[in-house]
Amino acid sequence: MKIRRFSNGDEISLFSVFLSSVHTLASHYYTHEQIDAWAPTDIDPEQWANHMKELRPFIVEVDGEIAGYADVQPNGYIDHFFVSGNYPRLGVGTLLMNRIHEEARQLGMGELTSNVSKAAEAFFLRHGFQVVERGFPACRGVTLQNALMRKYLVKQ
Repeated sequence: MKIRRFSNGDEISLFSVFLSSVHTLASHYYTHEQIDAWAPTDIDPEQWANHMKELRPFIVEVDGEIAGYADVQPNGYIDHFFVSGNYPRLGVGTLLMNRIHEEARQLGMGELTSNVSKAAEAFFLRHGFQVVERGFPACRGVTLQNALMRKYLVKQ
């Protein structure tokens, strides 16, 4: 496994990871209707590509294939954190989370926050995050459940 920064041209592979993660791993926690609203296959490719270029996520590759990706924004917010359904429980998420923590330390961030799915909540708890509040956002007219989670970081 290796970790690297986003490069132009990764967008389509990241979309595949996103779909795989939501439709496979998160499907144990959400209804079919919720999954389809959260991760429809007809997302505008240009809009997706532009969003990935803005996020500039870290990417984990396994044997040359993108297995997961995650970002951390300058304010400490983790917008995307997804592991492919082909690579569950193999350390991809932990590698990404460790890299996010390293980046946060380098940039002097005081905390990390994220709106986390039910599927990812236990993982974030294991990495020291706490639930701040539960949310019920609407996505394409369908209500989902998530949690705003936070981890305070020790300044060095």
